[in-house]
Amino acid sequence: MAAVEQEQEEEVIIVGAGPSGLAAAACLSVRGVTGCLVLERDDCVASLWRHRTYDRVRLHLAKRYCALPHAPHGEASPTYLPRDDFLRYLDAYASRFGVRARLRREVRSARYDAARARWLVDAVDLATGRAERYAARHLVAAAGENDERVVPEVPGMETFPGKVVHAADYRSAEGFKGKSVLVVGGGNSGMEIAYDLAVGGAATSIVIRSEVS
Repeated sequence: MAAVEQEQEEEVIIVGAGPSGLAAAACLSVRGVTGCLVLERDDCVASLWRHRTYDRVRLHLAKRYCALPHAPHGEASPTYLPRDDFLRYLDAYASRFGVRARLRREVRSARYDAARARWLVDAVDLATGRAERYAARHLVAAAGENDERVVPEVPGMETFPGKVVHAADYRSAEGFKGKSVLVVGGGNSGMEIAYDLAVGGAATSIVIRSEVS
């Protein structure tokens, strides 16, 4: 990483502008904490919901369990919000609480300097390649547990002639009608994608590692 030209002082650095990062920033704002900056690797807030979800996705829990602090969902909104409704909610949330987000910043390291009582956070501006350093009294890690794709190593996958798609890249059943599709995994995404494929006309099978209870 290139040499840092200048260090920027902040009270709090939050890594990640998903729902957790936005909620942390909003709660700090409500409590009067100024100098809070969110660093986000992608080009928008809530990037997982915006760029890595399938078209039919909805909240898997009722809206009252999925509201962020200080902003309940409206009475007229659906119990299980569709993706686009939830994204509008998150965008409005960030605007309402004045969340300062610096986009296209990839955090490379963070270490605590005890002598200065500061977290030193090194990041890269992905648009320019410029190295940046932030010094903050507090650091919040909100990068998300589902941020990275996990693809199992399956013998023969490299020579499989068909299409291999990770759930993060699946959008709809378009193009799969009449084809045989195997969905690996029985979590929320696996079950819903399997249903979407079946409704869309694919001959869909699903394999699950554990027993179905």
